[in-house]
Amino acid sequence: MHQKLKSFTVAEAQKKLEHYCAYQERCHKEVRQKLKDLNMIPEAMDIIIVHLLEHNFLNEERFAKIFVRGKFHIKKWGRFRLTQELKRKDISKININAALREISDDEYIGVFNDLAEKRANMILETNKLKKKKKLIDYLLYRGWESHLVYQKANELVK
Repeated sequence: MHQKLKSFTVAEAQKKLEHYCAYQERCHKEVRQKLKDLNMIPEAMDIIIVHLLEHNFLNEERFAKIFVRGKFHIKKWGRFRLTQELKRKDISKININAALREISDDEYIGVFNDLAEKRANMILETNKLKKKKKLIDYLLYRGWESHLVYQKANELVK
């Protein structure tokens, strides 16, 4: 049994993608994938993407800034993880840097210190070396710079 794939006109696909982009900020890579999932031909994809850009449904700099703000405030990711995730989404270096500049150094260090202190208090390990390793692993996984992580771990776990 061969299932017939539903096909969309450019206008139908364009409407779908407008809703897709209006619902949540998207990057070009996500939009291209969505168009592939709708079985659109490359020419139609280009027409739709140009339309989305012209009508401000798609804006990579705006996407990067919103992504960074959200992941920083909600998931407490550091600059390294934020950069890696944006690169994975094919965001340009210029837009990544513009997005990272949205976070002030004071705010960045404040969030880092709060996160490190909360986590250090949650780790129930009695062995100091193991506790320090758990704290370091946790902070590095979230993408915080190693010099900050090691300095803070040494300060919190004595």
